[in-house]
Amino acid sequence: MTEFSGENNADAFCAVHSFVSMELNDISQTVIGAAIEIHKQLGPGLLESVYVATLTYDLQLLGLKAEMQVPLPVVYKEVLMEVGFRVDILVNDKVIVEVKSVEALAPVHYSQLLTYLRLADKRLGLLINFNSDVLKNGIHRVVNKF
Repeated sequence: MTEFSGENNADAFCAVHSFVSMELNDISQTVIGAAIEIHKQLGPGLLESVYVATLTYDLQLLGLKAEMQVPLPVVYKEVLMEVGFRVDILVNDKVIVEVKSVEALAPVHYSQLLTYLRLADKRLGLLINFNSDVLKNGIHRVVNKF
């Protein structure tokens, strides 16, 4: 699992840990555990929508508030614009989970999640690519340092 904070220097990378609360880390660990279990059961290669639905279901079974396809409005020059952005999964109103099922993650996937975090005023996101032979290689934490 890698962590991305929108900055490239080592000091910023190390400082990221102080920005993420223990509660967010607990949520993150629960999401990752559930994702690994789903990957073990279903394997790679399915549509993203399958992974979003099963992960949301499992997180709810684990007692978390997990909502899928949460609308994310954009405020531009003090005008609210409903432009169709949707967060794959919002967990406990705190962590954004962006699910992918692609051959390889591209830099734009990290940027997309970081933008969602900024627009939603959230600190932590998980980018999970289920199309990985070993899921731990497809899990990435993205931190919005505000």
